[in-house]
Order: sequence, then structure tokens, then C-alpha cells
Amino acid sequence: MKRNKTSETGAHIREKRRALAHDRWKRRATAIAWYGLLAEVFFLPLSPSVATVALLVGIAGTALRFYVDKEFHFRHLRFDVPAVLFVAVSGLSVLSSPDRGFSFYNYYNLVGVYVLTYLLIGQNVREPGQMKSILRMACAAAVIVLLYGYYQFLFGIDISSMKWVDGDAFPELRKRVFSTWENPNILAGYLDIIICLAFGLFMKCRDRERRILLGAFMIAAAACLAMTYARGACLVIAVILAGYGVLRDRRVLVACILVVAILFVLDPMLYERITSVFTKVDTSTEMRLAFWESTVAMIQDHPFLGIGWGAYWMVYPEYDFYLQGANVLIVHAHNIYLNYMAEIGIPGAVAFFWFFFGTIIMALRTHFPADAGDAAEEMTPFGKYRAPFRWDRLWHDWKEYDILAGLSLGIGLAVLSVALNGLTDDLLFNIPSSMLLWMLAALAGALSYMCPEKVDTAENETSGNDFLKKFQVTVRKGAKDAKDAAMDAKDKVQDSVQDKVHGMLYRELPADADASDKDKAEASTAKPAPGKEAPSGDTAPAAEQPVTPRDPMDELAEEVRKALLQRKQEEEAAAKAAEEAAKPAEQAAETAEPVEATEAAPDDKPQKQEPAEQSAKPAEPQEVDPSAAKDTDEVNEAAEEKNAEKKVEKEAGSHEETKRDIKGDD
Repeated sequence: MKRNKTSETGAHIREKRRALAHDRWKRRATAIAWYGLLAEVFFLPLSPSVATVALLVGIAGTALRFYVDKEFHFRHLRFDVPAVLFVAVSGLSVLSSPDRGFSFYNYYNLVGVYVLTYLLIGQNVREPGQMKSILRMACAAAVIVLLYGYYQFLFGIDISSMKWVDGDAFPELRKRVFSTWENPNILAGYLDIIICLAFGLFMKCRDRERRILLGAFMIAAAACLAMTYARGACLVIAVILAGYGVLRDRRVLVACILVVAILFVLDPMLYERITSVFTKVDTSTEMRLAFWESTVAMIQDHPFLGIGWGAYWMVYPEYDFYLQGANVLIVHAHNIYLNYMAEIGIPGAVAFFWFFFGTIIMALRTHFPADAGDAAEEMTPFGKYRAPFRWDRLWHDWKEYDILAGLSLGIGLAVLSVALNGLTDDLLFNIPSSMLLWMLAALAGALSYMCPEKVDTAENETSGNDFLKKFQVTVRKGAKDAKDAAMDAKDKVQDSVQDKVHGMLYRELPADADASDKDKAEASTAKPAPGKEAPSGDTAPAAEQPVTPRDPMDELAEEVRKALLQRKQEEEAAAKAAEEAAKPAEQAAETAEPVEATEAAPDDKPQKQEPAEQSAKPAEPQEVDPSAAKDTDEVNEAAEEKNAEKKVEKEAGSHEETKRDIKGDD
């Protein structure tokens, strides 16, 4: 017996140890995945190689988390279907490449990195508090990029040998910063994304201190953007902010005009550079038109699977209508729409842009309702700005509404900036830029899950499957209406049952029922006079009638009434017995004067003779006529019946008061 107890104790201890070890591995897997994610967010703009290593670490932690944590399930984001179609069609396009080995190598390295980034963000970001940490890492990296860009501009970098600008058209232009990115145009695209994210947070934030900080950050990023002299990126951010100002807030439009005017005044070269877009002074504009013409010819010749993933530079010499064999390597079409259709075909491009523009619409349509107090504060003009200014508020936690709503707006505008920049340049040819795009798409999908579902606003939301969404909204609304109707019907039934029970238990007896009950009570308590027969109706038993089924509630009410009637009869019998015991001798002494006794009140005591008269006139025996004695007994019997009726009426009144008291207590 002792050995069995020892073995059970040992098994329990081992089970406990296994459970503790399992919990430790769950925490470790979660930490590995999360810190790998944060490392990728931080190093993506600074060092793509380090960011890739961090991505692989985060994916390993995520896989381990799926294995050890049974409660951690795979989550499908809203635009997983077009993403999978894009990956599949891109893989098939390798078959049409002139160099399948190179295309396959380029495909699984680039598309693999995009998909892993999408999975890492989409599966691990599931709480609003995680967005704060991601914002901190992204903001820290952006500050480093800006500082390094200012350093390049201040200390000078000669770009004449880098072929980023036409020296004949712009001989005075010698500085175009690129910071940690490979190219000024790529840096400009990144700065557009950063400005859009900061702008979204700025518009949704209600703290004056944070708004000032975000405004200063946007001005610094706009100044660094001007140092790149990227015409397309500068025009794109101006169009986005001005369009938002026209549609939503005119103050944004005014601020945008002021900032652009100040930059043009401080740097006339920027004004000359921007206005050259609308002329053919710069050879880059003419070259882009030639690239697009060649790319359209590629699409016409290979409409389904394209020329192969990453094979643009190998196929372009066959469609060179502009350079005519010059020793220049053209790696992309300077237009993301034409470039994707040329490399992976029209079906693959349709799948990608379904995913791409669906993300924009989803992010801009995701709404986060503010709290009641916050909404009231927003309705008050200058509500937060009347409070005293304190920098210590910057260290307080942001409200979830400010962060989630600001990120949703910022991500939608950021991806829109990539779409507009893609008209004149292929930013997605750069690996970090593409990873950043897929990261933003995953964050938009995670934000859509954090948005509270409301039936009233769900009909206004759009997605890639509008028909299915509207059908789901209709079904949910119908189920809710049916549930409300069922609850209302249930409440009405309960109210009617309660009213019926209350009326049956506490309703007053009808007049005929009271009379019949009173007659029965008198018949049971009254004694018939000697020599006088009771009426046949009082003694004859009632005719038996067929019994019909009754409602259980009626039977319960009948039982209550019978109990009350029995109690009344018992009280009357006790009162009459006490009255008869108090005056047994008086009734025999008053036989000589029956009329006076009958006329006396029931509570009056019979008059007694004085003691002197009794002693002077002793009682003499008298003869009593039998007929007179009989008449006297009948008179006494009538008097007693009259007194009994008055007593019953008095007791009935007190009984009705008792019933009303009981009813009120209930």
C-alpha cells in the first residue's frame, strides 16, 4: 500500500514538472517570435541583412509556438486568398523565363521573404498593446534614417558619378541624400510612408503634446524628402495631404501649401526640379516613356505567364527601342503595374493588385469608435488645448483609440503612396521596400481583427468579397431580430401568466358565491328549533353533476378560498361557543319576558332584580302553558339567530380586512 502511494506521488510530481516545462517552452517560443518581429521592424530600414536574420528567428519562434502552444491557432487574414494566388502564379512564371535557374533562385529568395514577413506579423500581432511596441521600434529606426540623411546633406556627397541626375540639365545639383537606402528615390518612397504614418497618428491623436511632437517629426521628414530631390515622391505626398485636406479638413490643405511654399523659397533648386516633371528637359522622363513602350510590347507577347520572375533585365534588350544596344543594364520598367504584368503575366498581376488595393480599402475603412467621454471631448472646440501644456504627458500611455485609429489611417495612406509612386518608379524592386509593404499589409489585417464588430456599421465596410460580407451582415441582423422578438414574446407570456395567477389568488369572491358560502356556514352552525323541521332545500343533498377538468391555477385559487372560508367558520364557531358559555342561565331566567330579551342589543346584559325585592318576594312556582312555552322557545330561537347573523357579518368584515392585508403583503 505504501509503495502504491509512493508511485502515485512520484507520477504526480513528474506530471507537474512536465506541465511547468511545457509552460516555460510556451513563454520562450512567444518571446523568440515577438523579439524577432521587433528586431525586423527596427533593422529593416537600417540593415536588410540583419532584418532578414531577425525574420528567420521570428519565424522559428512562431513555428515553435504553433507546436508547443495548443491554444495558438493559425489565423486567416482577410486577403490571404489573393496573396496565395500571387505566390502560385509567380512560381509558375519561372517556367517561361529564359534562365529558369536564376528566376527560381530570385523567386524563392524574394517571395519567400515577403511571405514570411506577412506570416510573422499577421500571426503574432493580436493585441492592441503590441502596436505600441511596433511603433516605438519603427520610430527609432526612422529617426536614425533622418539623422543620417541630414549628415549626408551637411557634410556633402558628390553624386555626379552615380548617374542619379542629369548633369547637363541640373549642373548645380550635387547633393541627393539616400541615407541607409540604396537610392534617393527609394529613400523618398520610404519617407512618404513614414510621413503618412505620422500624419495618421497626428489626425487621430487628441493630446496637444503628442501632436506637437508628431508635427515636428513630419516637418523634419519633409525636409529630408526635399533633400532627395525625388520629383515623383514629392508630388505624391503633396497630392495625398492636399487631397485629404480637401475631403476631410481644410486646415491640412492650408498647412500643406505653407510648407511647400517655405521649401520652395528656401531651395530654388527644388522648385526647378519639381517643375521639370511637366517638360522633357530631363532625359529621365524621356527614358521612362521608352521603357513603358518596351514593357507594353513584352506584355502583348507574353500575356499569361509573363517573361519570368526577375527576368526583365534579360529580356529587355530584345525590346530596346530607345537605347539601341547601349551598355546600360535596365532591371525594371520604372512602373510597378507594367513591371508585374510583364514578369508574371496579367493573371499574376491581377492577384497582386487585388491584394494591394484591397489592403488600402480595408485600412481606410477600418474604424475604431472612441469612448463616450472621448467623443464628448472631441465635440468640444479646443477641448484638449485649453489644458496646461506639460511635456510629462508624452510619457503616459496613448489611448488605444488614438493608436489603432491613427495606424489604420496611416497605413491606408502609406500603401496609397506606394501605389502613386509606382506610376513613375518601381519601389517594390527594392527588397526592403517590398518587405515593408508586406509588413504594412499584415498590420492592416491585424487591425481589422481588433476592430469591434458592429452590425450597424458592418454594412458600410468593403472588402475583397463584398457579396459574402453583406450576406453575413444580413444573417447576423436577422438572427438578432429573431432573438429580440423571441425575448419580447417570452416576456409577454410571463406577464400574462403572472397577471392571471395574481387575479386568481387575490380576486374578491362574487356576490352569489359569498351568499352560498354564508348559507352553508349558517346551516352548519345554526341548530334547528325543536319541533320545527329545516327546509328541504337546506338538508337535501345537492344533485351530483359531471366533473369537468379545470385549470390547475383555478384549482389552486379554489383551495385558497376554501381555506379562508374554513378559517372564518372556525372563528365564528369559537365566538358563538364563548357567548353561549357566558350566559347559559340567563336564557332560562328570561323565559317569562321573551319580548324584552329579543329587543335588547346582543351585547347588552340582561337586567337583574334588586336583592331587596328578591328577599321580599320569594319565587313561587308557576304553571307554564305548554303552547306558551313553545312560543317562548321560538322567540328565543329567533333572537339567537338574529344575534348570530350580526356576529357573522362583523366577523366577515374583519375577515375581508385580513384578506386585503394579506394581498397587500404579497
